[in-house]
Amino acid sequence: MYQIHSLNKISPKGMELFTGEYAQTEDLQNADAVLVRSAAMHEMQFPENLLAVARAGAGVNNIPLDRCAEEGIVVFNTPGANANGVMELALCGMLLGSRDVVGGIAWAQGLKGEGDAVGKLVEKGKSAFTGPEILGKKLGVIGLGAIGIEVANAAKALGMTVYGYDPYLSVDAAWHLSRSIKHSNDLKEIFANCDYISVHVPLTDGTKGMINDQTIATMKDGVRILNFARGALVDTDAMIEALGTGKVAAYVTDFPDDDIIGVDGAICIPHLGASTPESEDNCASMAALLTVFHPAWLVNGFGAVAVIFLSRLLSFVGSLNVRLAVFNLLPVPPLDGSRLLTALLPNSLYYRIMQYEQYIMIGLFLLIFLGVFDAPLDFMLTYAMAGLSFLADLPFFWM
Repeated sequence: MYQIHSLNKISPKGMELFTGEYAQTEDLQNADAVLVRSAAMHEMQFPENLLAVARAGAGVNNIPLDRCAEEGIVVFNTPGANANGVMELALCGMLLGSRDVVGGIAWAQGLKGEGDAVGKLVEKGKSAFTGPEILGKKLGVIGLGAIGIEVANAAKALGMTVYGYDPYLSVDAAWHLSRSIKHSNDLKEIFANCDYISVHVPLTDGTKGMINDQTIATMKDGVRILNFARGALVDTDAMIEALGTGKVAAYVTDFPDDDIIGVDGAICIPHLGASTPESEDNCASMAALLTVFHPAWLVNGFGAVAVIFLSRLLSFVGSLNVRLAVFNLLPVPPLDGSRLLTALLPNSLYYRIMQYEQYIMIGLFLLIFLGVFDAPLDFMLTYAMAGLSFLADLPFFWM
């Protein structure tokens, strides 16, 4: 019997998938796998028998990735499961930032008690809350992952001209992106041309503070900026100054902090991007599927050994600072493996994996075949097919 511990309340849609040989436990020290949403895990001491952590959400900032890799603990997330919920809120944020609906509602609340005079007061005061329509305006989407693509496509359908920037755009993502989206090769093009900018990239050392005083200076006057990815992507001090001068007309964020709350032009939403029953169900179901789909994750330590091996291999191939070793090259419906790697790994490391994926899979198959790892038959067949698929692409294979 394998023990599953939940650090947060997880949707019943996911928990009901743990049947048969899986049981829920209230004691972390007995857990073979952990499900988590927002609980901070950096200060936790992991039990020796813990083999997997499944994050019911996209970001993994609350999980100590380096330590998990060192201890052979597999970490999953659920990229794409909440994409529609975040996209809808981003569109809502764009409209709120344009038409000053928030300010108008707050002002209207103050008319309570004016009786029959309310109608005249509304008509007299509404001009203070005018704002532009989004039809025909230019939107720049930075980061074309699961959420960024949906935002770009939806904005295009609403009549906007959309620029998209993502230097590591996967083939799978490209297939889902509208052909009408203008592909930008440089952020400068987006900054110089776009009336709205929506950021959808993971928080890394390279993206932290990417919206700062220098980049804001290159943007159009009166630009409106949306941040539904991570708060630290935007330099708060620079944003406050830009809102004060009018350089930025509105800043809509799903990640408020004490400094930005109450600043004129800032619309602070209390992290509601994935706060829909549909998103919670999708995230929970995907997290549970990742944990139970291949029981080998929780059998004879194969998953832990594979993670350590892949971590060392990827470190040798292209990075001395592996943030996370992910063993997810198997077809696990409905998970898109490329999206998982895009979400969890630094962009440079993800690009390396895409270059050497076939070699990695062939190498793991050979190690399994030679008996270095003990793995079930379905694992062996997966890697055998991957190796044959790769060889079939070589010109000499058919000669």
